[in-house]
Amino acid sequence: MNPTVLVPLAKGFEEMEAVIIIDVLRRAEIDVMVAGLEGPGPVLGSRGITVVAEAHMDDAEGRSFDAVVLPGGLGGTLAMRDDPRVVAAVTASESGGRLTAAICAAPLVLKAAGLAKGRTLTAHPSVQDEMREAGATLGATRVVRDGHLLTSQGPGTAMEFALAIVADLKGPSTANSIGQAMCMA
Repeated sequence: MNPTVLVPLAKGFEEMEAVIIIDVLRRAEIDVMVAGLEGPGPVLGSRGITVVAEAHMDDAEGRSFDAVVLPGGLGGTLAMRDDPRVVAAVTASESGGRLTAAICAAPLVLKAAGLAKGRTLTAHPSVQDEMREAGATLGATRVVRDGHLLTSQGPGTAMEFALAIVADLKGPSTANSIGQAMCMA
């Protein structure tokens, strides 16, 4: 059975991060539920590009996913941070020992879920001070793992981040094969 991943989308999400994550995970034959906070249908990204959410965030409630992955973009991040369904999904993922991943500004959702304090993570430079204030230690690399928590810095690190998720869910050899097929390695 293929691993399952929840990717919530809210207006103002970072298009490169969301599309790269979804694309790379699907190349790895991971089942991705793209769930719009407002429902299925078009979601406008931070750069004016629309991506279609295939499901409603309500459809994810009560479901167990192998990972919850949060794309950044400040507008989308703030909407996810303030959405109790997203915070609950992140909390359930972490407490269940499953992969919980956030890129760019999305570690702010981890902060809202009480998962930043005492953890080593990374984030977009624009929110790093806020993460430090929340009690996080910032790692020096572009993708940082702390237990089941995986974070990354922004659009330029999205491919590495997505491949790290694949490595976690399907193994390093699958991630390496996909990276090679995309001329990453």
